[in-house]
Amino acid sequence: MAKMDRGKRPLSPHLSIYRPQITSISSIFIRITGNALLISTLLLVWWLSAAAIGPKAFSVVDFVITSWFGDIVMVLSLWALWYHSLGGMRHLIWDTGRGLELKTAEAMGWAMMLGSLILTFLTIWFLNG
Repeated sequence: MAKMDRGKRPLSPHLSIYRPQITSISSIFIRITGNALLISTLLLVWWLSAAAIGPKAFSVVDFVITSWFGDIVMVLSLWALWYHSLGGMRHLIWDTGRGLELKTAEAMGWAMMLGSLILTFLTIWFLNG
């Protein structure tokens, strides 16, 4: 095998030279929210399991979920659900070959961000209303 001098080879561009774009940020958030929803689902399974086990187990889970920390987790889970759902709809549109132009893709990214926040607050308002 040929001996290569790795010190003189050009390096690939690093993330620090790229300007973050809404399309890349929204893609990263899709992955983050997908993983967060997995954790939220495990929390739901814990809650249902505790309800099936008995009152003592349920009281522990209920304390966690109704605490300030649980409220934060539930609101972020709701936002993740809306964001991930809007991202799925965006990808369904892209699968038809529509919305792939740069300006349209950027507008859809911003719509996902703003739409998920609005839908989260509307859901909280509707459920508390």
